[in-house]
Amino acid sequence: MSYSSEIAQRNHSMLTYFIFFRFWRHPETREILCVGFSIIYTITLTGNILIIFMTVLDPALHTLMNFFLRNLSFLEICYTSITIPKMLVNLISEERAISFTGCDAQMYFLLSLGPAECYLLAAIAYDRYRAICSPLHYTLLMNHRACGKMVAACWLCGILMPLDNMAWIFSGPNEVNHFFCDIYPVLKLACGDTSRNEASILAISVLINLSPFFLVVVSYARILSSILKTPSAEGRHKAFSTCSSHLTMVTLFYGSACAIYLRPKSDHSVEVDMLISLFYSVLAPVLNPMIYSLRNKEMKNALSRLRGRRSFS
Repeated sequence: MSYSSEIAQRNHSMLTYFIFFRFWRHPETREILCVGFSIIYTITLTGNILIIFMTVLDPALHTLMNFFLRNLSFLEICYTSITIPKMLVNLISEERAISFTGCDAQMYFLLSLGPAECYLLAAIAYDRYRAICSPLHYTLLMNHRACGKMVAACWLCGILMPLDNMAWIFSGPNEVNHFFCDIYPVLKLACGDTSRNEASILAISVLINLSPFFLVVVSYARILSSILKTPSAEGRHKAFSTCSSHLTMVTLFYGSACAIYLRPKSDHSVEVDMLISLFYSVLAPVLNPMIYSLRNKEMKNALSRLRGRRSFS
């Protein structure tokens, strides 16, 4: 009898483990995924840690925008660290299991960090709106104290959001058809009527995605209106370049999050949900440092100064 079958029998009456069953069977596939996820995780950690250190150590980067960016980079590190290390362990070993407590914790942090990132991206959009549309009042309205409160509110919303949706009972199948404990694949295994949980998840998803997205849309509509009134072509280009990196991240994150959480239940399929989940939880964090560093002149200059200092020393 296989290891997974033994665990399934042992926990039929009272589940203590979940098994990532479907996608870990073939050794060749596991090797490819292990190498791929290892590379992605290494790039994510290196890039985001580099952004954090540069925005802390370089005085030229001590701006409010980079304060938000530093929090976003830390959030991306946390996001990938919740899922990828356990995925790598399951790929390397034959165990392919996660404890009930571990799965519960994984879902909680995913459901916490997702809303936190949504609101943080909205806060960045508001910061850009104030910087471009109210430049004379920007330092008065967007000081470090105000931005600190905004970031604290983003993290607090993320911590509180999932608290009402984690009390499920499991006593039957324990095979999760996914790479990690995402909410819909695990909810399918819950006993009893889960319609209340599904309705609550949908309502919270609408609140999480659409309310900050509405703020982003309004902010950028005002920004676009202000940019179009700018007589200087150089001024318009500078304003667009300031916002382009953030707009790219907003499109990637909100698009994938809406695709997974706001689709009707009848439209959900294992393969599509898995690919979308991988995109926003694994691939989007690795793109963050690339987008902000490669398209940010100040960041590239700071990296050059850091290299120069290391060469000199």
